[in-house]
Amino acid sequence: MKQQIDHIKHPTIAIDVGYGNTKTAWAMGSEIATNMFPSLAPLAVNSSLNAFGGGVFKGRNVLSVEVDGARYEVGPDVSISGAHHTGRSLSEDFASTPGYAALLAGALHYAGAREVDRLVLGLPVHNTQKYASHLKDRFAGTHDFGWGDIHVGSVLPLPQPLGTLIHYIQQSGKQYDPDNAYLVIDVGYFTTDWVVARGYTVDDTRSGGVPGGAARVYQQVASLISADRGQPDAGIERIDKAIREAKPLVYFGENLDLAPYLSEAMALTQQPVKEVQTRVGRTDDLRAIILTGGGAQLYAPAIRAAFPLNPIHMMDSPCFANVRGFYTIGAAARQAQRAA
Repeated sequence: MKQQIDHIKHPTIAIDVGYGNTKTAWAMGSEIATNMFPSLAPLAVNSSLNAFGGGVFKGRNVLSVEVDGARYEVGPDVSISGAHHTGRSLSEDFASTPGYAALLAGALHYAGAREVDRLVLGLPVHNTQKYASHLKDRFAGTHDFGWGDIHVGSVLPLPQPLGTLIHYIQQSGKQYDPDNAYLVIDVGYFTTDWVVARGYTVDDTRSGGVPGGAARVYQQVASLISADRGQPDAGIERIDKAIREAKPLVYFGENLDLAPYLSEAMALTQQPVKEVQTRVGRTDDLRAIILTGGGAQLYAPAIRAAFPLNPIHMMDSPCFANVRGFYTIGAAARQAQRAA
């Protein structure tokens, strides 16, 4: 049975399909709406027991997406604990996988999109050149993910930290200094990316990205728990959720305090930050460092220790900073194209 959504035409939609979460920004009247759900795309189940609950139980907020003949489940209520799968990809070729396509399709669905003139997508800095053409070819055109045709006019892939830079410029207004350099560090789930930019010009020689983000810390916490308790690890999805919500982890019926394990695991944040230091070089010319991304809070102590003399600005709602900036870039590019 085809799933139905409202027919809405979007001049611009920005989607950042990250390793940790999939974020979306689009215009809703005069405001910019945002949405986020976990970047988990397990194979879809064939039935639901909630229908037999006599109306007491509510169904999960998930969507069944068809990609290349297989059906995947995505959405806010996707299961973070599974017996046979995790549904999350932590590979370098993530942007070319069916799971990525399923998450992108889910983001379009939750934005109510059936027609999109310009779709802006984010990529890690270190593989933007490798996968930008693939994203343009794969997602421009007409698609059917299980609920009818979706038409995408053009695709604009961008390095992830550029979205934060544009959003920061918007927020700063006249306080932004276009004559001096800023360092944007985006700590994601699987990668740490950074750009050095002066005004709207990126210094490629000082910008880059490396594997190593929040997931590396969560995986170490899981290993430490397993070694300490002699039991299987709890899985990084539940560890991630407990740390973000500052709550104990339910572990075989016990409320487990993660603080000691997290404190030990934080040593792993040092190496990616060292990579940033090496590539950026001297930092006396930086007006400020802008810190963003879902793993920003985890890496903030290491970054402050590495750059003790530089002002560091933590973005408000860092998870959405990139995608809000992407929307601004896409909307501006579309207006310039129409005016030409």
